[in-house]
Amino acid sequence: MVEVFLVFLAVELKLVRLLIVYRRIDMLFVLGGNGTHAGANAIHEECRKRKLKVSVVAVPKTIDNDILLMDKTFGFDTAVEEAQRAINSAYIEARSAYHGIGLVKLMGRSSGFIAMHASLSSGQVDVCLIPEVPFTLDGEFGVLRQLEHLLKSKGFCVVCVAEAAGQDLLQESGATDASGNVILSDIGVHMQQKIKMHFKDIGVPADVKYIDPTYMVRACRANASDAILCTVLGQNAVHGAFAGFSGITSCICNTHYVYLPITEVITAPKRVNPNSRMWHRCLTSTGQPDFH
Repeated sequence: MVEVFLVFLAVELKLVRLLIVYRRIDMLFVLGGNGTHAGANAIHEECRKRKLKVSVVAVPKTIDNDILLMDKTFGFDTAVEEAQRAINSAYIEARSAYHGIGLVKLMGRSSGFIAMHASLSSGQVDVCLIPEVPFTLDGEFGVLRQLEHLLKSKGFCVVCVAEAAGQDLLQESGATDASGNVILSDIGVHMQQKIKMHFKDIGVPADVKYIDPTYMVRACRANASDAILCTVLGQNAVHGAFAGFSGITSCICNTHYVYLPITEVITAPKRVNPNSRMWHRCLTSTGQPDFH
């Protein structure tokens, strides 16, 4: 008898182990990001230790696209598409106001893939800030000076910032969520206040429009690209489990659908390479200088 259990996000490992033994589960499918993959690997190792005939197979589902060795994770394309709508709204609001500044904060706990791709695809962002690239707000080469230049030259601007960007500029909260992740300080609200204060201090009117579309991005229906990707990854996961594989994740790597050992993809989160062509394309699109 084969039972298929889908485990989302962080789960109590002891409870899962008890369920596996009690319900005689021989296939376990785990959907999620880095933390969930680490949990799946822990279950896999425990099953090996107890010599249980259980296949543990993961499917990468995270909008942040931050799992190593993978071209893309399920949810990323949809998130970028929805984030683009928020940027378009910020653009319209900023352009419709006198000295309007549209500020959009997008998700990305450890990487700036959503912010980078949404900025590049929209073509309307003047400044894109991601955690992989340090920046300063004040000073001659700071973000605020660039905003001054943009208001003088074109009359409005749009800024896109990833939620983990600029954490070194903020006071650490020290708090953690239910999964043990550090709760990030709010860079969006901080930038909104700094921008308002800066332009007030220099006597230049500025109308800041701040948009935080977090739950709009998280909660929308998967688009066609993600729906197909999810279907293929799910089918491959089942094929892998029936073939007797365990401790693997079903993913797309270098344009090919493959299985990778979970241990290889959880060593560290995938991050944007500041020297990559994609980041340089983003810089070309925004026209922003080096803020560090």
